[in-house]
Amino acid sequence: MMQEITLNAKTRDTGKKGAKAARNDGYVTGVYYIKGEENISIKVKPIDLRPIVYTSITKIVQLNVEGHAEPYQCLLKDISFDPVTEAIVHFDLLGLKKGQKITVELPIKLVGQAIGVRLGGKLMHTLHKVKVVSLPSDLIEAFEVDVSKLNMGDSITLADIDLGNMETDLPLETNIVQVTKPRGGVATA
Repeated sequence: MMQEITLNAKTRDTGKKGAKAARNDGYVTGVYYIKGEENISIKVKPIDLRPIVYTSITKIVQLNVEGHAEPYQCLLKDISFDPVTEAIVHFDLLGLKKGQKITVELPIKLVGQAIGVRLGGKLMHTLHKVKVVSLPSDLIEAFEVDVSKLNMGDSITLADIDLGNMETDLPLETNIVQVTKPRGGVATA
């Protein structure tokens, strides 16, 4: 099950003038959208976005919009940064509907220390995120891949991890992680 986080937002005027006014007041502009309903233009304080943006796990966002009775369940779908200051300038939140599948990228976290690395090999993590299609209720924060049993020359592919009820377009032979031999010869124990 995915971790949930609450985000408090205020509505803002739409268009360039509305976005500029919100930014001048110290807010980050955003849009909440859901298929079949009207978009909601919002603004939030930059500090409130940090636990959603600067994390390696995917979280369900409970969006509380000032003046709206019910919170909206959503996911961070897109984010824009200033190319010079790297400050967050805009974000998109995708609304979740019960029974409606969504597409999302989930991170792959490696856990453990590979046997092959202790023997001098190098751990090569080649796939860091997996794009999946799933019902929101089937989503997880991240795929945890245990590498502790990997010996020299061993690898873990997408077929080796449990996708649950999630679907992906990637071939199941896609390599996630492998232990390679060091250059210039065989490592000794």
